[in-house]
Parts: sequence; C-alpha cells; structure tokens
Amino acid sequence: MKQAATYRILYLLVGLLLMTATPLRADNNDILDRLIQLSKSKGTIYKLLGEVSERTGYLFIYDSKIINNEQIVKVPGGKYSVREAIYRITGDTNLSLRVIGNHILISCPVASTPVKEETPVPIDTIPYFTLEGLLRDKFTNDPIPYATVSVSNGSIESVTNQGGEFRLRLPDSLRLSQISFSHIGYQPLEVESSLLAERYSMLTLEPKVISLQEVVVRIVNPIKLLKEMQDKRFQNYPQKPAFHTSFYREGIERKNRFVSLTEGVFKIYKSSYSSTITDQVKLLKMRRITNNQEKDTIVVKMESGIYASLQLDLMKDMPEFLIPESEINYPYVYAHSDITVVDDRIANVISFEQREFINEPLFRGNLYVDSENSALLKAEFEINPKYVKNATGMLVEKKSRNLKITPQKVVYTVSYKPWNGTYYINHVRGDLYFKIKKKKQLFESSPLHIWFEMVTCKIDTIDVSRCGRKEMLPTRTIFSDTKFRYDAGFWENFNVIPPEEKLNEAINKISSQIEETGYY
Repeated sequence: MKQAATYRILYLLVGLLLMTATPLRADNNDILDRLIQLSKSKGTIYKLLGEVSERTGYLFIYDSKIINNEQIVKVPGGKYSVREAIYRITGDTNLSLRVIGNHILISCPVASTPVKEETPVPIDTIPYFTLEGLLRDKFTNDPIPYATVSVSNGSIESVTNQGGEFRLRLPDSLRLSQISFSHIGYQPLEVESSLLAERYSMLTLEPKVISLQEVVVRIVNPIKLLKEMQDKRFQNYPQKPAFHTSFYREGIERKNRFVSLTEGVFKIYKSSYSSTITDQVKLLKMRRITNNQEKDTIVVKMESGIYASLQLDLMKDMPEFLIPESEINYPYVYAHSDITVVDDRIANVISFEQREFINEPLFRGNLYVDSENSALLKAEFEINPKYVKNATGMLVEKKSRNLKITPQKVVYTVSYKPWNGTYYINHVRGDLYFKIKKKKQLFESSPLHIWFEMVTCKIDTIDVSRCGRKEMLPTRTIFSDTKFRYDAGFWENFNVIPPEEKLNEAINKISSQIEETGYY
C-alpha cells in the first residue's frame, strides 16, 4: 500500500498555528452631507459610529491606531451631517473622510506641509462594467453555490459564493459578449452581458434530467475509466505554461463568529502538467479584515493555505485515489454511482472510499469524469469521518499545551473548466472544522471553522515566463502575516468572489481593521 503518499497529501493540504494569546487588533461624497438625527447619548466610539451606520447604511473602515474604539464620549442630541457626526464622535475634525462604495474610510489627518511632486503613476484607462446577482435553482429557489460564471469562449471567469451570489468585472469591449452560468446537474444558461450590466440580477438554472436517449447504456468499469483519465491526461490538460490571474481568500470562524478574512489576487505561473517545475505565485493585491472585539480568545492562523490550493490541482499533482491499481490490498474501492451533466456534457460519477480493513484517515468522495474524453471535471472528497480525529497531527502544526484540538470534518472541492480545448484548474476550496477545548475544562468546547479557496479569473498563454526570485510569494508561509502597503485603489477591476451573507453580516457588526495592498 502507499500509505506514506496519502499521509504526505494530508499534511501538505493545510497546516494550522494555534496558541493561547490576546487577540490581534485586528464613492460619492454626498452621503457625508446628509443630515441625520442623533439622540443624546454616551458610549464608546465604536458603539456611536455603529448608530451612524444604522441611520445611513454606510459602514466604517479605519485603523484602530487612529481611533480608539473603547473611548467613552458624549454626544448632544440634534441634527448633524454625517461628516459632523463623525467629527463629533471621534473628537477630531482633521480626519480625512472618503466614501468608497458603501464604506466610509476614516484615515489620518491630511498633512498641511507641502508634498514633494512625484512622477505620475499611469492608471488603467480602459472602461469596465460590473455584473452582479444571485443564481438559484429554478424549482426549489435554493441558491447554487460554486457555479461557474464566465465569458463564453473567453478566458475570464469566476464562481458564485456559498450563497449563490456572483460578481464579474469586465472591460467595456465585452459588453455584447455572452455570459455563461453552469453547474453540475443543471442546464447551462447564456445571457448577453449588456442585459446584466450595472444591475443586481436574479437568475435561475434548470435542473438537467438525463434521458435514456442521451446516453449509451453500458456497464462502466470505474477502474478502467480512471485509467483512461490518466492515459488522456496530457491530451486534456495544459502542455504549455500559462499565467493564471487568481483570486484567493482564507477565513477563520470561531464559536460560529467571524474572526478574520484575508484576500488576495495572484498572478500564478503554472508550468505544464508534464513538467516537474514548481508553480510560482506573485502577489498583486491583498487585504485583511480582523475582528477586534474578542478580548479573550485563541489566535488561529492558517499556514500553507496557498500551497494547499496549488497542490489541490489534482491532475497536476495526482493523489493516490486518482491512481487505482489492481492490487487486492489497494486502500480504495471504487463504484460507478451516477450519471450527471457538467457544462452540458454527460459525466460519469465515480465514488470511492477506503477499504473496511483500513483504520487510518484516508479519503472518500466523488469524481466527475467526462463520458467522452475522460477528463476529470470535478472532485468532491473528504477525510473519512470515521477516522478524521486521528488526523490531528497531520493538520495542526503547533498548539498550546493547554488546548486539545480535534478535527471534526475536512472537506475539499476541486473543479476544472475547458478553454480552447484544454482543461484548466477553475476552483479549489477546503473547509476544515475543529473542536477546541481547554484541557482543564471537562465539558466546554468551542467549534472552529477554517477555510480557503482559489478561483481562476483569467488565463493567459502568450509570452509566459517565470517570475523573478524577488517577485515570488512564499506559498508555505502564513499568508495573513504577509507584509504589505496601503492601497486606496483596492480591488479596482479584479474579479473576486463576493463574501457570503453571513460573513458580510459579521464584518458589518464588528469593529474591523481593513488593510489593503498592491504589488506590481
């Protein structure tokens, strides 16, 4: 058996750093002139700014080094402009206020000393437009998570979030292009982008029912099908290097409350699938959002999340469960469990799980393989729940002596998308659930949810070359600790996955520190 290889995959997928410690501290301007009524009140700056948010619908972004959240202030009742209310609450009329979307950015006072003239930085003058909306099941009205949203016959794409919401930012030259919405088990939908531009659209996909006339009824040998997938690997997947512009995010929730979110946009050098050269990552944009409110908690940091996303390109770094052998003692057993549709193509569903006589934490899940060309379209798998608690040492790198950390569920999703006849990695996500308990406490334990995901937003195959050593981002490090500089432009025209409703609500309710960066 190849147990060592399986353990290697388990360990490389994610590492965590847990320790007991105090927590880290974590556009139009018309709104600033809007009048609002404030009642006579006394409270913290955080609380009073929260009341301004309730009356305006705008949220605040500021550095806790500039504003002391816990400072108690008194505000006389009366009518104030939003600008006056902010100055009255913070006690500083020199603060700079800027409206960005539905946020009000509060920053350091503008310097009164002359600023040295600098060479102008060229900006992207190409006009862009935005497509936003919600994708649902036509009959159940349930949101469809992780559906692909892409420009038909193009290299720009994204995915819906867990709540079925999507956001796609496109250059104006694509205003008349067709936008494709697809998901496993549904009939694909195409809509002209001009009909969706600059509005929040509610769209539905119709479940695809496969009739007998559409398939040739035959007995499918799952082992033979997976070997065909291997044989056609270099035919279906890239044999030349490519640049992937990818959106990455990782988050932490403890006790079902938001703790932190780190997001970035990368330019990834992907070597060919037949090459042994490692992929490279260059950071383009980044931001961190951290909950400042929890006073006595556990600092949790994800290590190697970016590396895990690269390793989950299963057809490039094939794990053991994709390489079945004829040995009787091979650790996995396979079955042809279903037929479904992926992007309007018939796919065979191959299920796999570890054999009963193996009592170690291996994987189980489903593989979606194209019935015509044997390409892997999607994989959904998890560490066997029966043995997941035995995987603690492979998932948690460091921990406090006073804590007991036990894995509860570890799930991964990987999908591929064809472009110009070649399949490229599309979306990767990992969800890791733990229970944390102080060793001296008999019963009380708290849930911990750590997750990461990466989506390919654009593919370029022209003039592809490796990054310079100084440009490379270390992929095995703690991404949330990456150093960066402030960037007022923020995401600009990058395509990102919109945060889920639950995450949005959590961010809105806490005092957060939002930091942004840009590397070019």
